[in-house]
Amino acid sequence: MIPVSAKIIDFYKSLEPPSLPKGIEILFPQKNKEVIKLVELFFSKFYHDEKKRHLIFGINPGRFGAGTTGINFTAPKQLKEFCGIDHPFKSQTELSAEFIYDFIEAYGGVKKFYREYFITSVSPLGFIKDGVNLNYYDDKKLQQAVVPFITTSIQKQISLGFQTDHCICIGGDKNLKFFSALNNEHKFFKKIIPLPHPRFIMQYRRKQKEKYIYQYLSTLRAVS
Repeated sequence: MIPVSAKIIDFYKSLEPPSLPKGIEILFPQKNKEVIKLVELFFSKFYHDEKKRHLIFGINPGRFGAGTTGINFTAPKQLKEFCGIDHPFKSQTELSAEFIYDFIEAYGGVKKFYREYFITSVSPLGFIKDGVNLNYYDDKKLQQAVVPFITTSIQKQISLGFQTDHCICIGGDKNLKFFSALNNEHKFFKKIIPLPHPRFIMQYRRKQKEKYIYQYLSTLRAVS
């Protein structure tokens, strides 16, 4: 049997970026040799088995997290300190990664969490406009352009052997609305369970961070 790690690594290596509207650039760190080596190390460390995990979908990678490391919601600081993987990047962090790894620690640590979940994104590649992050749904032309790419990417990931009774959607507003409509059309998952986005929590509700970590824990435990 082929381990989950090899399937995920192959998925990232085989990504074919969509054609984008003028003025929008793709964020595709896995095409960088240094990044794909880190991706291989990460998945070989935590996913070298045949276990059927559930999926957690973010929006799309940002410059300072997955846009640097190639691993969703994982900035260089978290990759080294929590995952134990050395890298050549500056030890920068990002708000979403900080929340996710605080949650993962509360869940039982990286080994336990990654044994049960794979964090991906509705769009596995990110986007930049005028030098800043752009969510796939923030530009109508971009959203229309990436629908086929997103659809194919979700189908490919499901085909790797992940569970489809439910998935988690991080980002309970626009991301959930788009993802739910796509799911209604293609029947990827029986149920999509929303959770608030870590960036919103850390930027606007930081004093209530522990309450949101408990919400994440309660949600995942209720459906496990």
